[in-house]
Amino acid sequence: MSCWPAWACTRRRTSERVAASAVLADPSADRSADTPRDDQAGQRLGAHIRMLRRARRLTLVQVATETDLSHPFLSQIERGLAQPSLGSLRRIAVALGTSPIELIAAAEGPASTAPAVEVHRRGDGAVAADFASGSARMLAHGDRAFRPMEYEGENTEPGEHFVHAEDEFVYVLEGTVCVDLDGELRTLDATECAYFRGGVRHRWWSVRPGMYRLLIVKST
Repeated sequence: MSCWPAWACTRRRTSERVAASAVLADPSADRSADTPRDDQAGQRLGAHIRMLRRARRLTLVQVATETDLSHPFLSQIERGLAQPSLGSLRRIAVALGTSPIELIAAAEGPASTAPAVEVHRRGDGAVAADFASGSARMLAHGDRAFRPMEYEGENTEPGEHFVHAEDEFVYVLEGTVCVDLDGELRTLDATECAYFRGGVRHRWWSVRPGMYRLLIVKST
C-alpha cells in the first residue's frame, strides 16, 4: 500500500523545494522534516487551513505569530505552493484549534476514493517525521465517521495542549503515559485508555525515558 502523505513519507530534505520560479522557504520551520510537494494533497491541505483560519476570523499575521512561522511561508502553504514539516503542521493545528490528524486527513483524496473495506498491514503508511515529538500513521483514509491513528513518541515533557471540537479516544498499546485532561493528570499503562469530549484541553508524555505507543481515535 502506498504511503500518505507522500511528502511525509519520502526521504527527509534540508531545504524547501522551489516551485515554478520560486517558493518562499520558511526560515523558522524545521527543515529536517521538509519534503517535496504533492500538488493535489498540498492544495487540499492549504484550502482546509485557509478555511479554518477564516472561520476563526484570524489573519495570516496572527497565525504566524502563534506558530512562529513566517507570514510568507503560511501564505504559500494556503495556496498549495509549499508543504510544512509535520512539526510545523502541529503548530498550525494548535493555532487553529484543531488537531494534526484533521489536517492530515483533509489533504487526502475526495470521499469517493474511500473503499468500503480498508486493511492495513504492519508498517503500511508509516510516517518517519517529526509529529509532536514522535511519528504517526493514519489507519483509515477518506470520508470516515472517525479517524484512527497509531502514534509513537518518546517525549518526557508535556509540551503544548491540543483542543478541538471533536471527541477523542486514546488507548495505550505500549509504555506508560501521563495524560493531562483540562489540568487533571492521569497515568495510563498499556491496555488502559481515556475518552474525552471535544473542547477538553489535552496532552500526554511518557512518565519514564523510552518509547510509548498509542492508538488515537478522533471523531469527524
